Amino acid sequence: MPSTRDIRRRIRSVKSTAQITKAMQMVAASKMRRAQLSALAGRPYATLMNKVLAEVTHHAGDFNHPLMEVRQGDRRAVVLISSDRGLCGGLNSNLMREAGKLDKDKTVFVCAGRKGSQFVARTKRKLAAEFTYKDTPLFAEARAISRFVQEMFRKGEVDHVDVIYTNFINTLTQKPERVPLLPLGEIRAVGAGVEGEDSSSELTKGAVEFLFEPDPANVLGALLPHYLNFQIYQFLLEAKASEHSARMVAMKSATDNAKQIIKDLTLEYNKLRQANITRELLEITTAQMAMGN
Repeated sequence: MPSTRDIRRRIRSVKSTAQITKAMQMVAASKMRRAQLSALAGRPYATLMNKVLAEVTHHAGDFNHPLMEVRQGDRRAVVLISSDRGLCGGLNSNLMREAGKLDKDKTVFVCAGRKGSQFVARTKRKLAAEFTYKDTPLFAEARAISRFVQEMFRKGEVDHVDVIYTNFINTLTQKPERVPLLPLGEIRAVGAGVEGEDSSSELTKGAVEFLFEPDPANVLGALLPHYLNFQIYQFLLEAKASEHSARMVAMKSATDNAKQIIKDLTLEYNKLRQANITRELLEITTAQMAMGN
């Protein structure tokens, strides 16, 4: 049975942990709000770009572009967008579980975030490049990732490029997803799966009339690289919003659990202290009775 000193030491230790988790919860909550607003603000632009590109593709005729070349091979590059730090619940675990489904012999990883790089090294998979991005992702960071995978695809090093990231749905729900990036097939909304939105609906082609100068083929050729850059940028925003949301929830849960442990330990300490007092009183009473006899 632990002594009262041991229980007091445990209570102090848990209180220190609770202070740390509470501070991390508050920091994550402040970052979460900014990250969520950034992710949500980018979705209307992504949706409008998808509509324009769908319309251009519809009128481009037999337009061919290196990024639209469909190949029969199965060599695949995967952009794995993870966090740099842990303590965010099962966010990274769920992400790595999705990445682990891919054939390691035919897949090469482009990692954005240290947790993804650690997973690739731990499972002895192929790593093509490693990128970092800030708490507030920059478009330049997304453009660097996009250009790297575009160059791999253009050179024929891979036949397909996918992105595995965590899609932000709400504060309590973040869903790991794998979406195709190259070759460019059906243009779909980035960040689909938001509450109140239909993620399976296709963009209507021909519903709105657009005028393209000089012609749809030239417009499409200029827009495709920018479209890919912005897709990666939106993925980074979604991943960062998911990370801060998951960390805030995880730290709140840890703080609540610490408070419950402190409550249980305090109750145990009081019971043990009361038992010790009762035992000492009995010993004194017994000694007095023995001396009286």
